[in-house]
Amino acid sequence: MTYEEFYKDAYGKMKAAEMQVLETIAQYSGRDEQQRGQRSIEYCRSRIKSPESMEAKLKKRGLPVTLKAALTEVHDAVGVRVICPFFDDIYRTAEWIKGREDFEILEIKDYIAYPKDSGYRSYHIIFRILEGPGKGVTVELQIRTIALDFWASLEHQLKYKKEVDHDELICRALKQCADEIASVDLSMQTIRDLISGSVAV
Repeated sequence: MTYEEFYKDAYGKMKAAEMQVLETIAQYSGRDEQQRGQRSIEYCRSRIKSPESMEAKLKKRGLPVTLKAALTEVHDAVGVRVICPFFDDIYRTAEWIKGREDFEILEIKDYIAYPKDSGYRSYHIIFRILEGPGKGVTVELQIRTIALDFWASLEHQLKYKKEVDHDELICRALKQCADEIASVDLSMQTIRDLISGSVAV
C-alpha cells in the first residue's frame, strides 16, 4: 500500500507539515549559530510513518486500522528528529520549541532526565501546528545528542520486531552501553563548559 492510498487527502498536508517543521528548525539553527557562535543542532531527520508501521502500531494498541485512528490516536504519523552536539543543546532547543506561538504543545516526555528501563534517552515533544501549510497536523519531535542517536539507531536495528535468543543478556548489554554513552555525553558537556568558561575550576 502506498502512502497516498493509506493517508489519502491527508498525505499532502502531512508532507507540508513535515517541511514546515524542518524549515522552522533550520531558521532557528541559523540564528542560534550567528548569535552564539556555536551550533545547537547538528542535523535533522524526518519521516512520515509508513502504512505498514502505522498498521502494526494501531493493531498493537488494539485500535482500528483506519485513517481516523492513525491521525487522532497515534501522534507520530509525522516525526522529526533533531540531533544536537551536547546535552544542554537539547534543552535549549526544546525551550525554543515550547515557546513558539504557532505550535500547541500537547505532551512532553523527558527520557533524558528519566530514561526508559532499556537505557533509551531522548526528549520528545508532541505538538499541533496552529498556523501555516501544516495547520492542524500533529507532529512528534525527538531531540537527542549524536551519541544518544547512535545508540538508539543501533538498538532499533538489533531489536526491532525480532525474536532473538539470549534476550535478557542482550537487554542488559544494551542498557550498559546506553549508560556508558550517557556518561561520555556528560563528560563532553563538562569539557565544553570548561572551554567556554561557564564552569569554575
